[in-house]
Amino acid sequence: MGALKDKFWLQTDQTALVVIDVQERLVPAMNDRASGELIHHVDLLLEGFAALELPVIATEQYPKGLGHTIDKLNAATSQSCIEKTSFSCCGEPNFIEALEKTGAKQVLLVGMEAHVCVLQTLLELLDRGYVVHLVKDAICSRFKSDFETAVAMATEAGAVITSTEIALFQLVGGAKHPGFKAVSQLARRRTP
Repeated sequence: MGALKDKFWLQTDQTALVVIDVQERLVPAMNDRASGELIHHVDLLLEGFAALELPVIATEQYPKGLGHTIDKLNAATSQSCIEKTSFSCCGEPNFIEALEKTGAKQVLLVGMEAHVCVLQTLLELLDRGYVVHLVKDAICSRFKSDFETAVAMATEAGAVITSTEIALFQLVGGAKHPGFKAVSQLARRRTP
């Protein structure tokens, strides 16, 4: 593949989904509309990754204080759930180990908050040589200005800004892929 496609096109044999800190006591602190959109899109991505049999890693920031991953997204924790206290997932050795086990070179990032744990993880993953795709419709922050600043910083740092639907359709690549029908059905369930 060429350099452009290597960076901007997700490949099923190289991609892992990382779901950051969508937890019981953190979700209510977010704007209802933004967190609702995040939950809906993360759920679609989880279903897509399950249909394509791709790796998913979830993290939970200090679960004693913030609770666990919300029930609606429990599927995120079925393969690997890493507890952490550092804001960046990369500050937790178990996370790095879990990610390395997947063999992924591309990381699809979703979760909250965009300007803290998500952004710090993104920067460290880029620094470690991963290609990072940030799913703009599956991240949120309490304040719009923090969200916008995080997306701008991620772009400037070299991350690929993407959407749920772009990511899913890149992973199947065409109508002949065995997972196309499942991805197509998920796309139809997207809400504006």
